[in-house]
Amino acid sequence: DSPAWGEAATAERVFTPSNALVGLRLKLRCTPGDGAQRYGAPLEVESSGPVEAGPGACTFDSRHLYTKKVCGRGSVRVVSYNVLADTYAQTEFSRTVLYPYCAPYALELDYRQNLLKKELAGYSADLICLQEVDKSVFVDSLAPALDAFGLEGVFRIKEKQHEGLATFYRRDKFSFLSQHDIAFSEALRSDPRHKELHDKLAKYPLVQEKVLQRSSVLQVSVLQSTTDPSRKICVANTHLYWHPKGGNIRLIQIAVALSHIKHVACDLYPSIPVVFCGDFNSTPSSGTYSFINSGGIAEDHEDWVSNGEEERCNMPLSHPFKLLSACGEPAYTNYVGGFHGCLDYIFIDKNALEVEQVIPLPSHEEVTTHQALPSVSHPSDHIALICDLKWK
Repeated sequence: DSPAWGEAATAERVFTPSNALVGLRLKLRCTPGDGAQRYGAPLEVESSGPVEAGPGACTFDSRHLYTKKVCGRGSVRVVSYNVLADTYAQTEFSRTVLYPYCAPYALELDYRQNLLKKELAGYSADLICLQEVDKSVFVDSLAPALDAFGLEGVFRIKEKQHEGLATFYRRDKFSFLSQHDIAFSEALRSDPRHKELHDKLAKYPLVQEKVLQRSSVLQVSVLQSTTDPSRKICVANTHLYWHPKGGNIRLIQIAVALSHIKHVACDLYPSIPVVFCGDFNSTPSSGTYSFINSGGIAEDHEDWVSNGEEERCNMPLSHPFKLLSACGEPAYTNYVGGFHGCLDYIFIDKNALEVEQVIPLPSHEEVTTHQALPSVSHPSDHIALICDLKWK
Protein backbone atom coordinates (compact mmCIF):
# COMPACT_ATOMS: atom_id res chain seq x y z
CA ASP A 1 0.00 0.00 0.00
CA SER A 2 3.01 2.27 -0.32
CA PRO A 3 3.94 4.18 -3.50
CA ALA A 4 7.58 3.39 -2.69
CA TRP A 5 6.90 -0.15 -3.90
CA GLY A 6 7.31 1.12 -7.44
CA GLU A 7 10.82 2.38 -6.75
CA ALA A 8 12.46 -0.53 -4.94
CA ALA A 9 11.40 -3.88 -3.60
CA THR A 10 13.33 -6.82 -2.19
CA ALA A 11 12.15 -9.98 -0.50
CA GLU A 12 14.81 -11.99 1.27
CA ARG A 13 12.48 -14.21 3.27
CA VAL A 14 8.75 -14.61 3.03
CA PHE A 15 6.80 -15.88 6.03
CA THR A 16 3.59 -17.76 5.28
CA PRO A 17 0.87 -18.57 7.79
CA SER A 18 0.78 -22.22 6.81
CA ASN A 19 3.32 -24.94 6.28
CA ALA A 20 1.77 -25.73 2.92
CA LEU A 21 4.20 -23.52 1.03
CA VAL A 22 7.36 -24.32 2.97
CA GLY A 23 10.32 -24.92 0.70
CA LEU A 24 8.78 -23.34 -2.40
CA ARG A 25 10.13 -20.25 -4.10
CA LEU A 26 7.54 -17.56 -4.38
CA LYS A 27 7.02 -14.95 -7.07
CA LEU A 28 4.98 -11.93 -6.01
CA ARG A 29 3.04 -9.88 -8.53
CA CYS A 30 2.30 -6.52 -6.99
CA THR A 31 0.38 -3.59 -8.39
CA PRO A 32 0.73 -0.72 -5.90
CA GLY A 33 -1.89 1.99 -5.77
CA ASP A 34 -0.27 4.28 -8.30
CA GLY A 35 2.48 1.97 -9.54
CA ALA A 36 0.73 1.00 -12.78
CA GLN A 37 0.11 4.61 -13.72
CA ARG A 38 3.70 5.66 -13.01
CA TYR A 39 5.53 2.69 -14.42
CA GLY A 40 3.06 1.30 -16.91
CA ALA A 41 3.21 -2.31 -15.65
CA PRO A 42 2.84 -4.36 -12.50
CA LEU A 43 5.98 -5.05 -10.50
CA GLU A 44 7.28 -8.61 -10.10
CA VAL A 45 9.46 -9.60 -7.14
CA GLU A 46 11.00 -13.04 -6.75
CA SER A 47 12.13 -14.27 -3.34
CA SER A 48 15.82 -15.01 -3.05
CA GLY A 49 15.33 -18.15 -0.93
CA PRO A 50 12.84 -20.83 -0.06
CA VAL A 51 9.62 -19.78 1.63
CA GLU A 52 9.57 -20.67 5.31
CA ALA A 53 6.77 -21.15 7.78
CA GLY A 54 6.14 -18.07 9.87
CA PRO A 55 5.94 -18.13 13.65
CA GLY A 56 2.14 -18.09 13.72
CA ALA A 57 0.94 -17.12 17.20
CA CYS A 58 3.99 -16.16 19.28
CA THR A 59 4.49 -16.92 22.96
CA PHE A 60 4.69 -13.20 23.69
CA ASP A 61 1.57 -12.04 21.83
CA SER A 62 -0.70 -12.35 24.87
CA ARG A 63 1.93 -10.66 27.07
CA HIS A 64 1.94 -7.62 24.78
CA LEU A 65 -1.71 -7.04 25.72
CA TYR A 66 -0.43 -5.99 29.19
CA THR A 67 2.37 -3.78 27.88
CA LYS A 68 0.85 -1.74 25.06
CA LYS A 69 1.84 1.55 26.68
CA VAL A 70 4.90 2.77 28.55
CA CYS A 71 3.99 2.85 32.24
CA GLY A 72 3.46 6.12 34.08
CA ARG A 73 6.01 8.57 35.45
CA GLY A 74 6.26 7.05 38.96
CA SER A 75 6.60 3.49 37.66
CA VAL A 76 9.38 1.52 35.98
CA ARG A 77 8.86 -1.50 33.72
CA VAL A 78 11.79 -3.93 33.96
CA VAL A 79 12.61 -6.84 31.65
CA SER A 80 15.26 -9.51 32.27
CA TYR A 81 15.92 -12.00 29.48
CA ASN A 82 18.56 -14.52 28.43
CA VAL A 83 18.20 -14.22 24.65
CA LEU A 84 20.36 -17.27 23.66
CA ALA A 85 23.60 -16.24 22.00
CA ASP A 86 23.99 -17.18 18.36
CA THR A 87 27.43 -18.50 19.19
CA TYR A 88 25.66 -21.28 21.18
CA ALA A 89 22.53 -21.73 19.03
CA GLN A 90 24.49 -22.33 15.84
CA THR A 91 26.52 -25.36 16.88
CA GLU A 92 26.03 -28.92 15.72
CA PHE A 93 25.59 -29.89 19.38
CA SER A 94 22.72 -27.41 19.74
CA ARG A 95 21.00 -28.53 16.57
CA THR A 96 21.27 -32.27 17.25
CA VAL A 97 21.43 -32.65 21.06
CA LEU A 98 20.17 -29.53 22.87
CA TYR A 99 17.37 -28.41 20.54
CA PRO A 100 16.67 -31.29 18.10
CA TYR A 101 12.96 -30.43 18.24
CA CYS A 102 13.53 -26.91 16.86
CA ALA A 103 13.26 -26.40 13.09
CA PRO A 104 16.79 -25.56 11.85
CA TYR A 105 15.70 -22.29 10.20
CA ALA A 106 14.21 -21.14 13.52
CA LEU A 107 17.68 -21.38 15.10
CA GLU A 108 19.18 -19.09 12.49
CA LEU A 109 20.23 -15.68 13.75
CA ASP A 110 18.16 -13.58 11.32
CA TYR A 111 14.99 -15.46 12.15
CA ARG A 112 15.50 -15.26 15.91
CA GLN A 113 16.55 -11.61 15.79
CA ASN A 114 13.37 -10.60 13.99
CA LEU A 115 11.28 -12.40 16.61
CA LEU A 116 13.34 -10.96 19.46
CA LYS A 117 13.09 -7.36 18.24
CA LYS A 118 9.33 -7.75 17.83
CA GLU A 119 9.06 -9.23 21.33
CA LEU A 120 11.17 -6.57 23.07
CA ALA A 121 9.56 -3.64 21.24
CA GLY A 122 6.14 -4.82 22.38
CA TYR A 123 7.05 -4.75 26.07
CA SER A 124 7.35 -0.92 26.14
CA ALA A 125 10.00 -1.33 28.85
CA ASP A 126 11.96 1.32 30.74
CA LEU A 127 14.83 -1.00 31.72
CA ILE A 128 15.91 -4.12 29.84
CA CYS A 129 18.67 -6.42 31.11
CA LEU A 130 19.76 -9.03 28.57
CA GLN A 131 22.16 -11.95 28.89
CA GLU A 132 23.92 -13.95 26.16
CA VAL A 133 24.02 -11.03 23.73
CA ASP A 134 26.44 -11.50 20.83
CA LYS A 135 28.54 -8.38 20.38
CA SER A 136 27.59 -8.10 16.68
CA VAL A 137 23.91 -8.55 17.55
CA PHE A 138 24.10 -5.68 20.05
CA VAL A 139 25.87 -3.34 17.64
CA ASP A 140 24.12 -4.19 14.37
CA SER A 141 20.66 -5.26 15.48
CA LEU A 142 19.41 -4.66 19.02
CA ALA A 143 20.90 -1.22 19.72
CA PRO A 144 19.55 0.34 16.48
CA ALA A 145 16.16 -1.39 16.80
CA LEU A 146 15.60 -0.39 20.42
CA ASP A 147 16.98 3.10 19.79
CA ALA A 148 13.99 3.64 17.50
CA PHE A 149 11.74 2.91 20.51
CA GLY A 150 13.52 5.41 22.76
CA LEU A 151 15.96 3.05 24.49
CA GLU A 152 19.70 3.57 24.90
CA GLY A 153 21.97 0.58 25.50
CA VAL A 154 25.32 -0.29 27.06
CA PHE A 155 27.19 -3.54 26.48
CA ARG A 156 29.72 -5.55 28.49
CA ILE A 157 31.41 -8.51 26.83
CA LYS A 158 32.47 -11.56 28.83
CA GLU A 159 36.18 -12.19 29.11
CA LYS A 160 37.48 -14.31 26.21
CA GLN A 161 33.95 -14.68 24.77
CA HIS A 162 31.90 -13.33 21.87
CA GLU A 163 28.83 -12.66 24.01
CA GLY A 164 27.98 -10.67 27.09
CA LEU A 165 25.45 -8.49 28.87
CA ALA A 166 23.37 -5.57 27.63
CA THR A 167 21.39 -3.03 29.65
CA PHE A 168 18.95 -0.67 27.95
CA TYR A 169 17.18 2.30 29.56
CA ARG A 170 14.43 4.63 28.35
CA ARG A 171 16.00 7.99 27.48
CA ASP A 172 13.06 10.17 28.44
CA LYS A 173 12.84 8.52 31.89
CA PHE A 174 16.51 8.09 32.78
CA SER A 175 19.85 9.71 32.20
CA PHE A 176 23.04 7.67 32.46
CA LEU A 177 25.29 8.64 35.38
CA SER A 178 28.03 6.01 35.58
CA GLN A 179 29.15 2.47 34.76
CA HIS A 180 30.79 0.07 37.24
CA ASP A 181 31.26 -3.27 35.46
CA ILE A 182 33.58 -6.00 36.73
CA ALA A 183 34.80 -9.44 35.73
CA PHE A 184 34.42 -11.68 38.80
CA SER A 185 37.82 -13.36 38.40
CA GLU A 186 39.70 -10.07 37.97
CA ALA A 187 37.85 -8.41 40.87
CA LEU A 188 38.74 -11.31 43.16
CA ARG A 189 42.39 -11.17 42.13
CA SER A 190 42.99 -7.44 42.34
CA ASP A 191 40.25 -5.50 44.15
CA PRO A 192 41.11 -5.01 47.86
CA ARG A 193 37.38 -4.99 48.67
CA HIS A 194 37.35 -8.74 47.98
CA LYS A 195 40.61 -9.56 49.79
CA GLU A 196 38.88 -11.29 52.70
CA LEU A 197 36.93 -13.56 50.34
CA HIS A 198 40.03 -14.13 48.21
CA ASP A 199 42.01 -15.19 51.29
CA LYS A 200 39.26 -17.61 52.40
CA LEU A 201 39.13 -19.07 48.90
CA ALA A 202 42.91 -19.56 48.82
CA LYS A 203 42.43 -22.40 51.32
CA TYR A 204 40.56 -24.31 48.62
CA PRO A 205 42.90 -24.26 45.59
CA LEU A 206 40.74 -26.51 43.35
CA VAL A 207 37.72 -24.24 43.79
CA GLN A 208 39.81 -21.09 43.54
CA GLU A 209 41.23 -22.22 40.21
CA LYS A 210 37.75 -22.90 38.83
CA VAL A 211 36.42 -19.55 39.99
CA LEU A 212 39.36 -17.67 38.47
CA GLN A 213 38.97 -19.51 35.14
CA ARG A 214 35.37 -18.40 34.67
CA SER A 215 34.61 -15.59 32.24
CA SER A 216 31.45 -14.35 34.03
CA VAL A 217 30.94 -10.61 34.44
CA LEU A 218 28.71 -8.18 36.30
CA GLN A 219 27.30 -5.09 34.61
CA VAL A 220 26.34 -2.21 36.91
CA SER A 221 24.76 1.02 35.67
CA VAL A 222 23.71 4.00 37.78
CA LEU A 223 20.78 5.93 36.32
CA GLN A 224 19.00 9.13 37.35
CA SER A 225 15.35 9.96 36.85
CA THR A 226 14.89 12.74 34.30
CA THR A 227 11.71 13.97 35.99
CA ASP A 228 12.93 13.73 39.59
CA PRO A 229 16.75 14.09 39.82
CA SER A 230 16.66 13.06 43.50
CA ARG A 231 15.76 9.55 42.33
CA LYS A 232 18.70 7.43 41.28
CA ILE A 233 18.78 3.68 40.73
CA CYS A 234 21.52 1.04 40.58
CA VAL A 235 20.79 -1.50 37.84
CA ALA A 236 22.88 -4.69 38.01
CA ASN A 237 22.89 -7.45 35.40
CA THR A 238 24.72 -10.78 35.43
CA HIS A 239 24.90 -14.33 34.09
CA LEU A 240 26.37 -16.78 36.59
CA TYR A 241 28.30 -19.99 35.89
CA TRP A 242 26.02 -22.60 34.31
CA HIS A 243 27.24 -26.05 35.41
CA PRO A 244 24.66 -28.20 37.31
CA LYS A 245 27.30 -29.08 39.93
CA GLY A 246 28.63 -25.51 40.13
CA GLY A 247 26.60 -24.33 43.13
CA ASN A 248 29.79 -23.56 45.10
CA ILE A 249 31.20 -21.50 42.20
CA ARG A 250 27.96 -19.53 41.90
CA LEU A 251 28.01 -18.76 45.63
CA ILE A 252 31.47 -17.22 45.29
CA GLN A 253 30.42 -15.27 42.18
CA ILE A 254 27.27 -13.89 43.81
CA ALA A 255 29.25 -12.92 46.94
CA VAL A 256 31.61 -10.88 44.75
CA ALA A 257 28.64 -9.39 42.87
CA LEU A 258 26.79 -8.30 46.01
CA SER A 259 29.96 -6.90 47.57
CA HIS A 260 30.58 -4.83 44.44
CA ILE A 261 26.95 -3.66 44.27
CA LYS A 262 27.26 -2.65 47.94
CA HIS A 263 30.28 -0.50 47.03
CA VAL A 264 28.26 1.26 44.30
CA ALA A 265 24.89 1.56 46.06
CA CYS A 266 26.14 2.25 49.59
CA ASP A 267 29.56 3.91 49.24
CA LEU A 268 29.51 5.76 45.90
CA TYR A 269 25.79 6.58 45.84
CA PRO A 270 24.58 6.15 49.42
CA SER A 271 21.16 4.54 49.83
CA ILE A 272 20.14 4.29 46.19
CA PRO A 273 17.76 1.40 45.41
CA VAL A 274 19.04 -1.69 43.63
CA VAL A 275 17.48 -3.71 40.82
CA PHE A 276 19.50 -6.87 40.20
CA CYS A 277 18.57 -8.85 37.08
CA GLY A 278 20.02 -11.90 35.44
CA ASP A 279 20.29 -15.55 34.63
CA PHE A 280 21.53 -16.85 37.97
CA ASN A 281 21.50 -20.51 36.86
CA SER A 282 20.04 -21.20 40.30
CA THR A 283 16.65 -22.64 41.23
CA PRO A 284 14.69 -21.34 44.24
CA SER A 285 15.93 -24.32 46.28
CA SER A 286 19.61 -23.41 45.67
CA GLY A 287 22.10 -21.86 48.05
CA THR A 288 22.59 -18.90 45.70
CA TYR A 289 18.89 -18.01 45.72
CA SER A 290 18.69 -18.48 49.49
CA PHE A 291 21.76 -16.28 50.00
CA ILE A 292 20.39 -13.44 47.86
CA ASN A 293 16.94 -13.70 49.42
CA SER A 294 17.89 -14.05 53.09
CA GLY A 295 21.10 -12.03 53.31
CA GLY A 296 23.29 -14.91 54.44
CA ILE A 297 24.50 -18.45 53.81
CA ALA A 298 25.81 -20.87 56.44
CA GLU A 299 29.22 -22.51 56.09
CA ASP A 300 27.59 -25.95 56.25
CA HIS A 301 25.11 -25.35 53.39
CA GLU A 302 24.98 -28.34 51.03
CA ASP A 303 25.92 -26.19 48.02
CA TRP A 304 29.44 -25.81 49.38
CA VAL A 305 29.90 -29.47 48.46
CA SER A 306 27.96 -29.33 45.17
CA ASN A 307 30.80 -30.96 43.21
CA GLY A 308 31.86 -33.52 45.79
CA GLU A 309 34.13 -33.60 48.82
CA GLU A 310 37.25 -32.72 46.81
CA GLU A 311 35.79 -29.30 46.06
CA ARG A 312 34.21 -28.57 49.41
CA CYS A 313 34.76 -24.94 50.46
CA ASN A 314 32.86 -24.09 53.61
CA MET A 315 32.55 -20.41 54.44
CA PRO A 316 29.76 -18.24 55.86
CA LEU A 317 28.73 -15.26 53.72
CA SER A 318 26.45 -12.27 54.21
CA HIS A 319 25.28 -9.13 52.43
CA PRO A 320 23.42 -6.03 53.67
CA PHE A 321 20.56 -5.82 51.17
CA LYS A 322 16.88 -6.68 51.63
CA LEU A 323 16.18 -8.24 48.25
CA LEU A 324 12.96 -9.71 46.91
CA SER A 325 12.30 -11.68 43.73
CA ALA A 326 9.85 -9.30 42.04
CA CYS A 327 8.36 -12.01 39.81
CA GLY A 328 8.25 -14.60 42.57
CA GLU A 329 9.34 -18.16 41.82
CA PRO A 330 7.78 -19.25 38.51
CA ALA A 331 7.63 -22.97 37.73
CA TYR A 332 10.24 -22.32 35.04
CA THR A 333 11.98 -19.57 33.11
CA ASN A 334 14.06 -22.02 31.07
CA TYR A 335 12.37 -24.84 29.15
CA VAL A 336 14.43 -27.17 26.98
CA GLY A 337 14.03 -30.82 26.06
CA GLY A 338 15.98 -32.23 28.99
CA PHE A 339 15.33 -29.61 31.68
CA HIS A 340 12.92 -26.98 32.88
CA GLY A 341 13.28 -24.79 35.94
CA CYS A 342 13.36 -21.26 37.32
CA LEU A 343 16.84 -19.79 36.75
CA ASP A 344 16.12 -16.09 36.04
CA TYR A 345 15.14 -13.36 38.49
CA ILE A 346 14.58 -9.65 38.93
CA PHE A 347 15.66 -8.92 42.50
CA ILE A 348 14.59 -5.57 43.92
CA ASP A 349 15.45 -3.54 46.99
CA LYS A 350 12.27 -4.04 49.00
CA ASN A 351 13.01 -1.09 51.29
CA ALA A 352 12.75 1.34 48.37
CA LEU A 353 10.75 -0.38 45.63
CA GLU A 354 7.53 -2.34 45.40
CA VAL A 355 5.94 -4.47 42.70
CA GLU A 356 3.01 -2.87 40.91
CA GLN A 357 2.32 -5.77 38.55
CA VAL A 358 4.00 -8.88 37.17
CA ILE A 359 3.31 -9.59 33.50
CA PRO A 360 2.10 -13.23 33.35
CA LEU A 361 4.43 -15.73 31.75
CA PRO A 362 3.21 -17.63 28.67
CA SER A 363 0.93 -20.56 29.46
CA HIS A 364 2.39 -24.07 29.55
CA GLU A 365 0.41 -24.84 26.38
CA GLU A 366 2.04 -21.89 24.58
CA VAL A 367 5.53 -22.89 25.74
CA THR A 368 5.11 -26.52 24.69
CA THR A 369 3.20 -25.99 21.41
CA HIS A 370 6.39 -26.92 19.55
CA GLN A 371 7.59 -29.29 22.33
CA ALA A 372 10.11 -26.97 24.03
CA LEU A 373 12.15 -23.77 23.56
CA PRO A 374 13.46 -22.25 21.36
CA SER A 375 10.87 -22.73 18.63
CA VAL A 376 9.45 -21.10 15.54
CA SER A 377 7.34 -18.92 17.85
CA HIS A 378 9.92 -18.16 20.58
CA PRO A 379 13.49 -16.94 19.95
CA SER A 380 15.26 -18.22 23.08
CA ASP A 381 15.39 -21.21 25.42
CA HIS A 382 14.57 -18.79 28.27
CA ILE A 383 11.43 -16.73 28.91
CA ALA A 384 11.56 -13.00 29.62
CA LEU A 385 10.61 -11.80 33.09
CA ILE A 386 8.66 -8.53 33.14
CA CYS A 387 7.38 -6.47 36.05
CA ASP A 388 6.27 -2.92 36.79
CA LEU A 389 7.87 -1.37 39.87
CA LYS A 390 7.24 1.85 41.73
CA TRP A 391 9.19 3.80 44.32
CA LYS A 392 7.87 3.49 47.86
